[in-house]
Amino acid sequence: MIFREWFSGEKIVVKQAERSNNQKVQNSARNSSSSQQQIEANSKFVNSVSSIPSQLYRRMGLAIPRWLFWLLTIVVGITLSGLLVSTLALWTPLWSDIDRTDEELGMGEVDAQKTPLPAEIWSNISQYKLIRPMNILVMGIEPVPGAIDGSPESFAGKSDSMLLIRLNPEDKTLRVLSIPRDTMIAIPESKGLTKVSQANLQGGPVLAARVISRTLSNAPIDRYIRISTSGLRQLVDELGGVEVFVPKAMEYKDSAGKFSVNLVSGWQTLNGEQAEQFVRFRGTDIGDLERIQRQQAFLMGLRERLFSPTVLPKLPQLVRIVGKYFDTNLKVEEMMAIVNFTLNLDRENFQMTILPGIFSRLSADPNSYWLDLTGKVDLLTNYAGVSIAGLKPDGRPVTSLKIAIQNSSGQSGLTEKVISFLKQKGFTNVYAAPDWSDRHSETKIIAQKGNFLAAQKLQQLLGLGTVEVSGTGDLESDLTVRIGKDWKQ
Repeated sequence: MIFREWFSGEKIVVKQAERSNNQKVQNSARNSSSSQQQIEANSKFVNSVSSIPSQLYRRMGLAIPRWLFWLLTIVVGITLSGLLVSTLALWTPLWSDIDRTDEELGMGEVDAQKTPLPAEIWSNISQYKLIRPMNILVMGIEPVPGAIDGSPESFAGKSDSMLLIRLNPEDKTLRVLSIPRDTMIAIPESKGLTKVSQANLQGGPVLAARVISRTLSNAPIDRYIRISTSGLRQLVDELGGVEVFVPKAMEYKDSAGKFSVNLVSGWQTLNGEQAEQFVRFRGTDIGDLERIQRQQAFLMGLRERLFSPTVLPKLPQLVRIVGKYFDTNLKVEEMMAIVNFTLNLDRENFQMTILPGIFSRLSADPNSYWLDLTGKVDLLTNYAGVSIAGLKPDGRPVTSLKIAIQNSSGQSGLTEKVISFLKQKGFTNVYAAPDWSDRHSETKIIAQKGNFLAAQKLQQLLGLGTVEVSGTGDLESDLTVRIGKDWKQ
């Protein structure tokens, strides 16, 4: 992965006013070249990422003939596509320009400056639009002992959480891929494998972006955002809190007393300190996955809060918080285009999933998370913008998918009735999941692994319910059906 300037003419943000007055701009350009240069300077997109798939064979360092390599790839790839992609992600060496400076990579001090945004800019926010897909790596950074909030040192720790956010104006979707912090990767000059959370600690956002790009088959990463824990608290408090459902009581206190958790179960509006507790608490025996589910639930609550009409007047204050507690190489115009894009986003087009993988019993660390991309071509395409030639998407019919049934209606015995109904319809892999403690009036179908079309087909078959694409369902399922009080079969 290389951060570079895009070829001449390609941009990521465009002003609507410039588009509608294109002819006027062209006329003025004939009279004043300096005016044209200014317009170009305001909208030019620089420093993004490209992949170099043509270098794959050479960089693998294989000793076999090229024709034999491709023959083996075709034969083995049909049945072991996910294993192949995962293996390449772990062992293919990073690109040779790893030692380039931040300035050469477009991530130096000039790009990272916290430019103040005048209030009048936000009154014209609707003029700024994304004109091509954009991938942003978001990292929540662990507290760094002794570091001052907002200082460069405060962003130099391990990444406690990682998200790849893809904004796609072509299909008007915003997709979030949660990356478990215990995902196993290889970092140059490290002894063997290590966890992806170490990348930012060892090489900052440049190395973290390269590692994630390679792990996802050279996915382009255009920008990064690093958030300190103080930034999360300040953001939530400025928004007036975020409403989420806490599935069970959470209590924890570390030996040093520097971080404690004390949350009761049920719906509640979390302040900044409680939000930090909710997204950082890790008290399970299945690694990082339940915490990722809480983080995604929090993101949905945050999205609802951001859609509140009371938030728009607070944008200048929110930007000041971003300037102090967030580290990013986003440009001013890009920030405004992103805000405008999300404000006009349909709810069903906000989709989330978890990077697929497994825990290995053979690992020395039971929390180690190993990639398993078998049949996940659609996931890589939709959530990372990557197309892999020769690998086929998951073509299984919805009746053969793994479907979990959760009773959230409060009516006893309903889980068994739904399982019986689906089996009569030809479903072969339906199972009961523990009842959901939040009572729902409407059935919800959760596409746990990002398969939106399969969830829609199941919705049509059931004749009720809403579809949600997120990783908040049963972890073992392809689809999770939370039966509400509207079930009448």
